[in-house]
Amino acid sequence: MITEAEIETFQRDGAVVVRGVLSDWIEVMAEGVARNMADPGPYASENAVTEGRFFDDYCNWSRIPEFEAVIRKSPAAELVARAMRSATAQIFHDHVLVKEPGTPKPTPWHQDAPYYFVEGGQTVSLWCPLDPVREASLRLIAGSHRWDKMVRPVSWADDSDFYDSGDWTPVPNPDADPGAAKVLEWDMDPGDVVLFDYRTVHGARGNMATSRRRALSLRFVGDDARYVDRPGKTSPPFPGHGMVAGQRLREDWFPLVWPR
Repeated sequence: MITEAEIETFQRDGAVVVRGVLSDWIEVMAEGVARNMADPGPYASENAVTEGRFFDDYCNWSRIPEFEAVIRKSPAAELVARAMRSATAQIFHDHVLVKEPGTPKPTPWHQDAPYYFVEGGQTVSLWCPLDPVREASLRLIAGSHRWDKMVRPVSWADDSDFYDSGDWTPVPNPDADPGAAKVLEWDMDPGDVVLFDYRTVHGARGNMATSRRRALSLRFVGDDARYVDRPGKTSPPFPGHGMVAGQRLREDWFPLVWPR
């Protein structure tokens, strides 16, 4: 499933690619993405592109049976628990990202952690493409999960500040100074997955290929993850959760999916 060398790479770089681990689940995930796009949830966005289409939506696993099956029955939960070196894995949320052919808009560089109410060293985003990825690839800055300060969170719509306050590192632009950071990027086939820490800085290229790029991302937390207060509304917001700083995420909203 995942080798010790791959776990070491994940711990060191904040990201690793694992080949073919969800190959048997591609049809199930594709059916779930189609269901989600036909019936978007309250957080769905079209991301205001001038060419093509960039659809994303999240927090739908409890109403999309295909997503729940992947979360509860596929190797994903055990895989992330091993990568985190955690005895447990809780599902935080799902995220669908679809870039249709001819969509030049990139996914901006960011960390997930500043948008989330989660703090801890055991977190994983699992990113799985449902189509071959050559050009519209996920890109990650190796070692950025160890930076002293998190990257300024911004709105994807207009680059405005997501919070009114905070001590942040400016949003990086590795392409402006190629030698300043090690950027990880892989050609991927359906069923390959990238695992990355919530604090790892990442983005993605636009999709100028002739085929679409569908991806399902599943976000998990491990043993040491705790609720943390942020300076404003988080994304996803999960209104009415009732948690206080230092608590583990409530298991009735964020089920324990590993061990089974």
